[in-house]
Amino acid sequence: RLKTALADRYAIERELGSGGMATVYLAQDIKHDRKVAIKVLRPELAAVLGAERFVQEIKTTANLQHPHILPLFDSGGADGFLYYVMPYIDGETLRDKLDRETQLGIEEATKIATEVADALDYAHRSHVIHRDIKPENILLHDGRPMVADFGIALAVSAAAGGRMTETGLSLGTPHYMSPEQATADKDLTNRSDIYSLGAMLYEMLAGHPPHVGSSAQQIIMKIVTEEAPPVTSVRKSVPLNVAQATAKALEKLPADRFANAAQFAAALGDPNFRMTTSRVVAAPVGSRETVQWKRIALGLAATTAIATSVMLWSLVRPGPPNPIVRLSIRLPDTEQLVENRLRRFDLAPDGSKFVYVGPGDVGATQLWVRDFAELHAMPIRGTGGACCPTFSPDGRSIAYIENPDQYVKLVDVEGGAPTTLVARVTPLDDLDWGHDGYIYMGSPVPVSRTRFAAAGRGPSAGVLVRIPADGSSAGEWEQLSELDSVSAEDQHIAPSLLPNGKGLLFTILYGSDAAPSVGILNLETGQHRSLVPGSVPRYVRSGHVIYADVDGSLLAAPFDQGAMEITGPPVALGGQVTSPGQLGSRELSVSDNGTMLIGSGGGGVERVVWVDRRGGVEMIDTSWVADFETLALSPNGRRLAVSIDEGDNHQLWIRDLVTGSLSKLTIEGGRNFRPFWARDNERLLFVSNRNRTGKHELFARPVTGGIGQLVLSLEREVWEGEWSPDGQWLIYRTGVPPTRDLFVKHVHPDSTGRTISASDAFQEVMPTLSPDGRWLAYQSDETGRYEVYVRPFPNIDDDKRPISTDGGTEPKWSRDGRELFYKNRARDLVAAQLETQSGFSVTGRDVLFSVRDYQAGDEFCCHPTYDVSPDGQRFLMIRRSGGTSELIFVQGVIQELEARSGN
Repeated sequence: RLKTALADRYAIERELGSGGMATVYLAQDIKHDRKVAIKVLRPELAAVLGAERFVQEIKTTANLQHPHILPLFDSGGADGFLYYVMPYIDGETLRDKLDRETQLGIEEATKIATEVADALDYAHRSHVIHRDIKPENILLHDGRPMVADFGIALAVSAAAGGRMTETGLSLGTPHYMSPEQATADKDLTNRSDIYSLGAMLYEMLAGHPPHVGSSAQQIIMKIVTEEAPPVTSVRKSVPLNVAQATAKALEKLPADRFANAAQFAAALGDPNFRMTTSRVVAAPVGSRETVQWKRIALGLAATTAIATSVMLWSLVRPGPPNPIVRLSIRLPDTEQLVENRLRRFDLAPDGSKFVYVGPGDVGATQLWVRDFAELHAMPIRGTGGACCPTFSPDGRSIAYIENPDQYVKLVDVEGGAPTTLVARVTPLDDLDWGHDGYIYMGSPVPVSRTRFAAAGRGPSAGVLVRIPADGSSAGEWEQLSELDSVSAEDQHIAPSLLPNGKGLLFTILYGSDAAPSVGILNLETGQHRSLVPGSVPRYVRSGHVIYADVDGSLLAAPFDQGAMEITGPPVALGGQVTSPGQLGSRELSVSDNGTMLIGSGGGGVERVVWVDRRGGVEMIDTSWVADFETLALSPNGRRLAVSIDEGDNHQLWIRDLVTGSLSKLTIEGGRNFRPFWARDNERLLFVSNRNRTGKHELFARPVTGGIGQLVLSLEREVWEGEWSPDGQWLIYRTGVPPTRDLFVKHVHPDSTGRTISASDAFQEVMPTLSPDGRWLAYQSDETGRYEVYVRPFPNIDDDKRPISTDGGTEPKWSRDGRELFYKNRARDLVAAQLETQSGFSVTGRDVLFSVRDYQAGDEFCCHPTYDVSPDGQRFLMIRRSGGTSELIFVQGVIQELEARSGN
């Protein structure tokens, strides 16, 4: 509809992004033959505004001409849409840069702030206030900042008049709002923009805004009532004049800030600048500001007093204990739990909030925090690729695993720059931040130091380990447990420290089809034993261990901490606890006061489906449901090879898409996955650690039966591989984060591998050759985020060509080699059109459909999970359906258990 409405002036190509007020599209200006960016206001906002009034108000910004201000080309209304047109800048926003780098160099940060201040000073002298200065509105073109959306907020506000509340939107972004803007002062001056610029400079220097919080309300309250910490308290290298200029720009009272942006810019460049007065505790008696702040303070004091009275009364009032309360929490679509195979959430120790793994960029994840007093969650910036979060004992920090680098990181719950605790781990399940100052986890890879290993035996895989949360171990994990081979123990996961600090509850997985069991580890002796069938045990202060039975039913058994024994039969608590994928890693979190958060309602089912280029879905077989991992379509399109997680093993299956027949290709133990078809449609190359040595190698096997053969075994593990179309070359990938490298070798047994790209500084994964064997596509994070590149083949030393422009993962060729598909940062499938006959060039890019509902990567995030039909018109994908982001909040469990126990 939008394309039709603007067809006579602009040819819309694709969506670039969206924000609170508008969606941005890339388009071709037909009349002037140039690329432009069209911002279309949200429908609910356009419904409140009138096109005539909006266009009239926006005219004031059209006359702004400055080298650091993005000009306005056009604006108007069409078929109910309100839009404005700007130049298309082929670069990134300051937000993109900060998300990637967290902190900027001092010289670069001050240069950006100075140039933005110059733009602000020009606009202010033209009587235009921006009202929404933030990193998202600063475009970087060849390192030069350009301020976008100048005056748009004012135009929207003026056009809406007193009806702004009808839109459900607030103008301005909480982290960068001035105090007067946060308190809805209608008479904003240029000093409001100066405050926002000061907040933005603070973030460029410190790695986080001056005020952070888990909700918009908390942030606004801090802006109004709290002083920003000096930027030098976070970064000592900031020059004194820059720190004091930033502090002056962030003054609570507008009158205490710089009179204009030019003064701010001058102070940043003057090494001798100092604030003439220090911050005062209170404003002069009787001033307008004093009255305003006193009202706020009195309101806060009254609210606090009432809340305290209610809390005290709830503690002392007589009466029977409250019954167990269960509430369903359904997260909004834009804040949903991300489907994956690892632990996804944790409850704060005081039960007031929870952290979970939600949507991030390029199909990745990030952490979100939801306070139970709020209706929405807030993302924690800088936590891209996060999984397995756990709160610190005081609830102020969060430890998590960052993929794909496999770092254990720490971040403040209210935001800020994350810090790395240790690198290169491969988590199997979740972390537990114990009250003893250690972070515990189950490790599937060999660890650095061993306390309780048997004589003459080296460190094991799949055992319990820990590391000091203060980083004092120099990155070395300490092994705590040993697998019992007599009992066929395979892995120790999901640890939880007892309150007395002497024991560790955990889950034992077995190498056979046996059900998991609850285990207890004595930290003084290193001995462990099984207690009862079940998983994810958690101790509660009523003297019970809560755990999930084999089928997910929630149980509680009386438990003696001193003896580390279950002392009586369990009782059922009601409800089912689901698993995100791994056997034993059921989703259960318990706070110190017994409040519980559980994943429930079913984790959804996975099916393999066809998706056409418009996003239309066709089921292959509605009854074919499994825990699918990776897949590959034969060159003739007849057979599908797919790896399936069967709990203890991962096996390859072959499905004939014509007859519907299904057969199992592998029966060996371990992981058999990441299939690739030979050009003859009869042989399959795949990765396997079938001997359970933990070492992954390349194998090949005829799909119609026969003996498999070892194709490639190296000192480093091999994680991906494919043959060239002529069968003469083998392309493969080795290594684990942070050094994943690509190699090529001739299939002759005596040949050695040549490096395609190997660097300790970045990673290259997902290699794929064009059908004619002339071009190799892969993804690399050399720019700080994954992008798709193409190199000539076999002349791999020639220059690479970038394919994606805004993030790119999972490249796959069309069977005619004219298109290269990949997933972009917005989690869409993109088709890049290629010219490969006379050189190599990208002639166009089409966004096909969103892949948010489909599996991205595999369990270790580094192999495509889709394939392309021979005609390039359909895609085989793994779709999860019937799942839910529902969580169950449970309160009153301890009181119920105490009542049953007679306590």
